[in-house]
Amino acid sequence: MEALRTPETQFENLPGFEFSPHYISDLSGYEWLRAAYLDEGPHDADQVFLCLHGQPTWSYLYRKMIPVFVRSGARVIAPDLLGFGRSDKPVDEEIYGFDFHRNFLISLVERLDLTNITLVVQDWGGLIGLTLPVEASIAKRVTRLIIMNTTLATGHPPSDGFMAWRAYAGARPDLAVGALLHRSAPHLGPAEVAAYDAPFPNADYKAGVRAFPKRVMTDPTMEGVDVSLAARTFWAEAWQGQSFMAWGAADPVFGLDIMRDMQQLIRGCPEPMIIPEGGHFVQEWGKEIAEAALKSFDAGLGHAL
Repeated sequence: MEALRTPETQFENLPGFEFSPHYISDLSGYEWLRAAYLDEGPHDADQVFLCLHGQPTWSYLYRKMIPVFVRSGARVIAPDLLGFGRSDKPVDEEIYGFDFHRNFLISLVERLDLTNITLVVQDWGGLIGLTLPVEASIAKRVTRLIIMNTTLATGHPPSDGFMAWRAYAGARPDLAVGALLHRSAPHLGPAEVAAYDAPFPNADYKAGVRAFPKRVMTDPTMEGVDVSLAARTFWAEAWQGQSFMAWGAADPVFGLDIMRDMQQLIRGCPEPMIIPEGGHFVQEWGKEIAEAALKSFDAGLGHAL
């Protein structure tokens, strides 16, 4: 199985990202790939924030939230999904199925033995991450949820905006990742834009970027539909933990109608924090969101009814 590894020189001098990567290359089922993750804060912390990015980003997306969580005394784990960030990148697009990523995250959580997890999700981090508690070994580990601009894909197009995005991405095999982030968050500086391009020296490294839009479950026969339907039942009926929702209202892919659907689905989820100018990659407003989430949790809000 051929995989590429982004040279470490690509990740030099990233603004606002003074975090040291950790690597694992013997994860069960993925022994032929090296995966990268951030591990910040004390290992014996009472709470672990598991921050899951989506497409076409990497753990750099959480640079504004991680320090807020660490200052609260928590531990933060932010993996780079395989195909993204510092993680190895299989060149075969067919590798990047729903189960490939989901099983990777399950194996990582179990390997690191994470407990009292605050699940932090957006984009594909949510499409996959929200299904993790369906796994019995993971459900008992998750106690809180922070959800941003994502959904559960259950076999139909989530929005017209998503279908337009799929067509746009499909026509661009060498998608300009940094430019895409800049359109969503115009306040990004040139060095920050470049940081989003850093994992991808050329189009050969972008198999995962190309694959993800095709894998969103817009047909009932697609891989991941069954577990996503089960996840809807879990969040509506079984969820007992605290929840916090933040949404970028300027998102053309997952708009406020999807936000409302998810808020009504998640048992006990309070009214969302809406970022009027926030785009799809709303973590670029992450400091404000992280502070508001911690305040909500401390106040005892967001418990299941």
